Amino acid sequence: HLIEFYAEDVDFTLLNEDDVSLWLKSVLKSENAELDSVTYIFCTDDYLLNINQTYLKHYDLTDIISFPYNRNPVEGDIFISIERATENANTYQVTQTDEIHRLLVHGMLHLVGYDDKTAESKSKMTELENLYLSQRTF
Repeated sequence: HLIEFYAEDVDFTLLNEDDVSLWLKSVLKSENAELDSVTYIFCTDDYLLNINQTYLKHYDLTDIISFPYNRNPVEGDIFISIERATENANTYQVTQTDEIHRLLVHGMLHLVGYDDKTAESKSKMTELENLYLSQRTF
């Protein structure tokens, strides 16, 4: 039952990995989901754009892409662009760490079945992200 963090093509290390992992596991528990394995891959815009084009046929920059392999127990890969996260943090005037934590939980919510395709579903996801972010103890 693993949550793992890797960096591809980017010099980035997630702070407090163990605390973040425990926090994300508590999110799954709150969502009544079991954990199999989730891998987070931090990367560059170009790396993520290539995945977006190759697998999803989308041709724009994005901050996160989630690949769910199993819903419950949860198994999947989540790619996060550090460049987008940094830019988002500046735009929304939050720390890079807070923005990355939002993306981490956003990806996990996708893996348990939430989507953000409509204004209503996006609003629900943001509400859950805010709730779970407020529950961090580190």
